[in-house]
Amino acid sequence: MHIKPFSLLLLLQSVSLIQSHTPPSDSPPTPEILQELKAKWGTDYVFSGISTFAHLPHKQCLLDPSINYDIAIIGAPFDTAVSYRPGARFGPRAIRGASARQISMSAFNPAQGINPYLDWAQILDCGDIPISPFDNNLALRQMTEAFSGLLSRPAASNSGLPPRLVTLGGDHSIALAALRALKKVHGEPVSVLHFDAHLDTWPPSRYPSAWKSDQAAFTHGTMFHLASEEGLLLPSVHAGIRTRLSGTDYGDWEHDEEHGWMRIVTDEIDDIGVSGVIEKILGRLRGKRVYLSFDIDVIDPGLAPGTGTPEIGGWTTREVLRIIRGVVKEVEVVGMDMVEVAPAYDGPGEVTALAAAQVVYEVLSGMVKKGPLERVDRVTEAGKAEKVATGKDEL
Repeated sequence: MHIKPFSLLLLLQSVSLIQSHTPPSDSPPTPEILQELKAKWGTDYVFSGISTFAHLPHKQCLLDPSINYDIAIIGAPFDTAVSYRPGARFGPRAIRGASARQISMSAFNPAQGINPYLDWAQILDCGDIPISPFDNNLALRQMTEAFSGLLSRPAASNSGLPPRLVTLGGDHSIALAALRALKKVHGEPVSVLHFDAHLDTWPPSRYPSAWKSDQAAFTHGTMFHLASEEGLLLPSVHAGIRTRLSGTDYGDWEHDEEHGWMRIVTDEIDDIGVSGVIEKILGRLRGKRVYLSFDIDVIDPGLAPGTGTPEIGGWTTREVLRIIRGVVKEVEVVGMDMVEVAPAYDGPGEVTALAAAQVVYEVLSGMVKKGPLERVDRVTEAGKAEKVATGKDEL
């Protein structure tokens, strides 16, 4: 039979099409094949891959209670409690993008002597909490329930300990939900190390209005006042304060002190230096269980412009990183937040988001180097706090 060249071409195309749609073998791949595929395709470059914090594995932790971790990165994209510029709801996305160079194979921290991603701790990126942008009371409830649920699981490396959360905000109001969850899980209040240009201990009356609203009491400038009123705080420290005050006197400072806070104003670093700032913080918090709450506006807006309430005259990024390193080795960091990163006001070089990602890396390094929590109070299903661990366990 003679087949014309044109007909032969059509036949070959048909065979090729059939072969391309041939289903794969039903046999599962062998371990050797899987190992080969992993060797070929299992490594990201710093600029490739799905955007998670530091290329960490992504798990939908809120959907699966069986997922365990020692430290979880969780996003809280919420910014409807701000008093000035909105936009921090996009902070988690920006911080994750800026963390891309923190890939585990080249993340050894020479200043702290550890690679936090290749040590004992199981660290996951648990994605974002879906938070209502329409109802702040509902948003606060959603965040509190999410944080409580994530903290109530056993840690991956020791089932007798709870894990820790690193929250990417979001505006600063999210700290109230985190502190509520910490008290519920640990059974006691914690101290806060608060890096910020602003006090955030203002009573709701600081924002006067003829229109009365319970919901309006919850803002990114009142959450530590509310936390104190709820008994969530032990003696705490502000670092980097340089805000203007209300009225014509020092009443805001007096109110702040009545609620158990010590202030380190920005200008003090010129008199006592970085070492003096570190020692002043540790003089109050050394050896204590501490929640580290970091507002990116503590850094001067010339270096971190992408924030909602910028204040001129802040600390440099280098000064902040040195202070962080000096503190985290001496306190028990039970969790942290990185808040008020608003990428719409950042520059094309993402300098604010880069600073935020680096601060998180430094805190993670300190947490991992210090090891698991020494002792915690877990709240059982019956609602009773019980001691579940004493002393650090060997891993």
